[in-house]
Amino acid sequence: MAAIDTYDAVVLGSGEAGKSMAWHLGGTGKRVVVVEQRYVGGSCPNIACLPSKSFVHAAGIAHTVATSEALGARVARGVSMREIQARKRTMVAGLVKTHLNRFAASGCELVMGRGCFIAERTIEVALNGGGTRTLRGDRVFLDVGASASLPALLGLAEAAPLTHVELLDLDTVPEHLLILGGSYVGLEFAQAMRRVGSRVSVCEREEQLLPREDCDIAGAIRNLLQDEGIAIITSAHVGRVSGRSGDRVALHAMIGGTQKIIKGSHLLVALGKTPNTHGLGLERAGIKLTPSGYVSVNDRLETTAPGVWAMGDCAGSPAFTHMAFDDFRIVRDNLRGRQRSTTGRQVPFCLFTEPELARVGLNEVDAKRQGVAYRLTEHPISSILRTRTTGETLGKLKALIGGDDRILGFTAFGPRAGELLPPVQIAMQTGLSYHAIEELVVAHPTYAEGLVSLFSNI
Repeated sequence: MAAIDTYDAVVLGSGEAGKSMAWHLGGTGKRVVVVEQRYVGGSCPNIACLPSKSFVHAAGIAHTVATSEALGARVARGVSMREIQARKRTMVAGLVKTHLNRFAASGCELVMGRGCFIAERTIEVALNGGGTRTLRGDRVFLDVGASASLPALLGLAEAAPLTHVELLDLDTVPEHLLILGGSYVGLEFAQAMRRVGSRVSVCEREEQLLPREDCDIAGAIRNLLQDEGIAIITSAHVGRVSGRSGDRVALHAMIGGTQKIIKGSHLLVALGKTPNTHGLGLERAGIKLTPSGYVSVNDRLETTAPGVWAMGDCAGSPAFTHMAFDDFRIVRDNLRGRQRSTTGRQVPFCLFTEPELARVGLNEVDAKRQGVAYRLTEHPISSILRTRTTGETLGKLKALIGGDDRILGFTAFGPRAGELLPPVQIAMQTGLSYHAIEELVVAHPTYAEGLVSLFSNI
């Protein structure tokens, strides 16, 4: 029988929650081992959040150059995907090095390989360099993440479609990119790829883009993308795929009762995520899954196995890096004796189109579905004087106010929208009335002045 190495904690997966837990426990003198199959630091610094935002930023610069004459500037135009990718890869390499240094500084051991449970709190690791190791922890933390979903659609597998991972590694601009899915990932890439020179068509099954957002916001984003030359096709029920991505590919869809074929050179599938829980031997450790394949956890992120926690995407938490980090904080604080829960916490998010969409709390769709009474206040972005200096006048701010004058939810569609969330979140978190923001003295001319105007309109 192979020797078993014992630790105070075994962390399976080095994503946001896993690495934060490892660094925390290692910093307190615990003996900690982290098992990572491929991406040191998880998907965010390697293949998701930061690489995608690097690409989005480069595409935004290209768009600024292309439209610079409107601002009185004339700049030579040109886009090099190879140079964009080289910058991204340099950034990723630096982030990985930073993570490795942090693991070393905290005293955590990093083991590269695929881990699989063979018994309670016991994991066998097939090492990337060959051989195996068996690890056992007094405590085990799961942070194995999720991967892009590929539906069982006729011809899709044979078409070898791109996910965000492969798209972010292209060194050439697709001639015509088809995007299956009109939500956050799909729309960010739609605008970015269009701005670097690709024709883009977005196919969404629902009647509107961003089905969970208010129709005025979704409609404004649709108009934005269409104005940039992106084809938007909604109520598109794709039945099969033909051809091969990278050459010639086609979506065969029923649209408005008519069968249509949408042709392109590349296909990106952006239809959400699937948890990476298959093949981990969780049943041998007494760890149950939900019907949809996520690790079953309670509101303290405890699994059905004693001494085992799950955090991040694999636990069914909202699929954002900042929510995974909050998962870590909840588990950490509970280990210290506090009583923290995932129930009722804020879930802010930001869609990094240009302009951005950011939201926290209820929108009108949510409030009506839940039967929550509200007062609505709105303010056009064009009325924020800073936008007159930059020409970024598209969008609006919206807020829902309860009968007690507390803020129920806030939506911003406009430049730097994500940066407007924290002051509203603080007011919501502490139970302040909207007057607390309305009465602020905000520096002029800034985008944040719009918050004062918004809450003065009630």
